[in-house]
Amino acid sequence: MKKVMPALLIFLLTIFLVPINTNAKTLKELEEEVTKFTNELQSKNNQIAANDAEVAEIEERIKSIQSQIKEITNETTILESEIAESNQEIARKSEESKSLFQYIQVSEGENAYLEYIFGATSVTDMVYRMAIVEQLTEYNDKVMKELTELVEENEARKEELAKKNKELEELTDELEQEQEKINADSAAIRETMPSVEEQLKSAKENLQYYKNLGCGLNEDIYACQYRVEQANNSGSSGGYVPSAAGFYKPMESGYVTQNWMNNGHLGIDLSNSNKTIEVHPIATGTVFKIYYDNCSWSNCSYGCNGRARVVKIRHNVNGRYIYSTYAHLSSFGDIEEGQVVTPDTVIGRMGNTGCSTGPHLHLEITTCDWHSGGGCTWATYKKSTINPRTYIGFPSGLRVWWYGR
Repeated sequence: MKKVMPALLIFLLTIFLVPINTNAKTLKELEEEVTKFTNELQSKNNQIAANDAEVAEIEERIKSIQSQIKEITNETTILESEIAESNQEIARKSEESKSLFQYIQVSEGENAYLEYIFGATSVTDMVYRMAIVEQLTEYNDKVMKELTELVEENEARKEELAKKNKELEELTDELEQEQEKINADSAAIRETMPSVEEQLKSAKENLQYYKNLGCGLNEDIYACQYRVEQANNSGSSGGYVPSAAGFYKPMESGYVTQNWMNNGHLGIDLSNSNKTIEVHPIATGTVFKIYYDNCSWSNCSYGCNGRARVVKIRHNVNGRYIYSTYAHLSSFGDIEEGQVVTPDTVIGRMGNTGCSTGPHLHLEITTCDWHSGGGCTWATYKKSTINPRTYIGFPSGLRVWWYGR
C-alpha cells in the first residue's frame, strides 16, 4: 500500500497541476475567430488557385522548351551526319586530285614515258588526255572548296545550336526552380492536413454546433458543452464522457522516434519492431472521430502511402475535455464514433498510411479539436497541443525501449 500511494499522489498532482484548457472562449469569441479564419483561408485558397495557374503556365513553357531542345538535337544530329559525309567526300576528292596532279607532273617529262604512263597512242591523244586531267583537277578543286565551305557553315550552325540549347536548358532550370518555389508556397498554405476546404467546412460546423447546444453568447463554450453533453448523455461528437482514471502508453512496448515540437512537430512519434502492433487509448474516453486525412502526393513533402487512418478520442479530465489523436494507423479497431473506450480497447494497429517516412504511431494531445464539437479552428488547434510526456512516462531519450504500459 505504501508503494501505491506515492504513485497515486504523483498522478493526482499531475492531473490538477496541468492546465487542462488554455483556449477557453465564449461563443462570441469563437464566432469572431471563425469569421477571421474563414477569410484567411479563402485568401489562401485564392493564392493556391493563382499558384496552380502559374505552375500550369510554367509547365507549358517547359514543354515548349523541351520541344525546341528536341528539334535542336535532331537538327544537330543531321548536321553532324552531313559534316561527316562532307569530310569523307573532301578526302576522296583530295586523293583524286592528288593522283591527277601526279599525272600532270609526269606529263612534263619525256614523250616515251608519258606514252607509257598514259597509254597514249599519239601526241594528239596525249594532249587530249592532259586536257581532261586538268579539267578534272579544276572540278575537284571547286567541289572541295564548296564542301569545305559547307563543313564550315555546318560547324558554325552546330555551335549556334549548342549555344541555343544551353540557353534553353538554363531557362528550363530557372523555370523548374520557380515552379518548385511556387509548389512549396502552395504546400505551406495547404499544410499536410487538413485541406483548406476541410478547415473551412469544419470551422463553420464547429460554430453551428455550439449554437445548437444553446450556449449563451458570452458563455464559456467548453463549460457549456460539458454541462449539456454530460447531463444529456448525448451529443453529435461523442456525448457523455466518463472521467479519465489514469494515463497509459498507447502500445505494450516501443520507443520514441521524434519528440513533441521538434521542428514544429505537433505530437510525439512512436515505433516498434512489430510494424502492426496494437494501439490502445491513452486513457478512458469516448471515440470522437474516425476518419482518413487528405494526404496526397501534391501536398506531402515526405511521400504519401495512402490517406492516413486517424482516430481521435475525447477524454474527461477534471470536468474539461482533452483530445488524443492517433495517426498513420494501418487499420481501425472494431470501434465507432461515440463509443466509450478504455485503455484496454484496441482502436487500431500501427502503420504507415498518409504522409509518413515509415511505420509509426503519431500521437497528439490537445485541449480542443478542429472538428465539429471540438471548439476551435485548425489555427488554434495547432497552438493547443500538449506534450504527451506531460501525461505519459515515455523514456527520456529517443529509441529507448519501454516494456509495459
